[in-house]
Amino acid sequence: MEIFLQTALSFPTVLFSFLLCLAIIYWTIVAFGLVDIDLLDVEADSLLEGGSGSAEGIAVLLSKLKLNGVPVTLVLSLLAASAWFLSYFAELLLLSHLPLGILRYPLGLLIAVAALALSLPVAATICSPLRPLFRKAEAVTSKSVLGQTAVVRSGRVTLEHGEAVLEDGGAGLILKIRTDEAKGLKRGDRVVLLEYLEAQHAYRVITEDEFRGI
Repeated sequence: MEIFLQTALSFPTVLFSFLLCLAIIYWTIVAFGLVDIDLLDVEADSLLEGGSGSAEGIAVLLSKLKLNGVPVTLVLSLLAASAWFLSYFAELLLLSHLPLGILRYPLGLLIAVAALALSLPVAATICSPLRPLFRKAEAVTSKSVLGQTAVVRSGRVTLEHGEAVLEDGGAGLILKIRTDEAKGLKRGDRVVLLEYLEAQHAYRVITEDEFRGI
């Protein structure tokens, strides 16, 4: 354990250890439904459709690297995990055995850049089988699900945040939903999908009781 911590907290591994910790915290929060899975609210494909300037540049870069079709938060998490793994073993098997002194920092920086570069194809390989899953979730917006009932999975629902699960006979589809926070929707509440908000890739909802006029 001591060797693990020493290696993980050594430069340059410590840079990716920090990023990996952030990723773990983020996905833990996502698991509890407190934030949307695509917190940055961008995917390469959607940026290409409606982005401009630097946003389009990011989208083109992601597409060229074959990192498109999945949320950017997932891409960043995969890059952080892969780079951490590579830099960890570079430190464990190489740097820790060399008398580098002050040279550790420039050499460590080069290894960090190399680890990121090598992480790109790794992340692309992992994203490839995941891409159809997100396409399936996105495809639901092109068919009629309005009027169907979903169950809130996030802790709250506002005009900027909220998620619900729509049963589709399988594992269920996670949809972004929006409504006035004053309605007080919470996890487990049943809501009806009223309108698709194309700009937000989300649905405007009301409670099931409100839809039935109760």
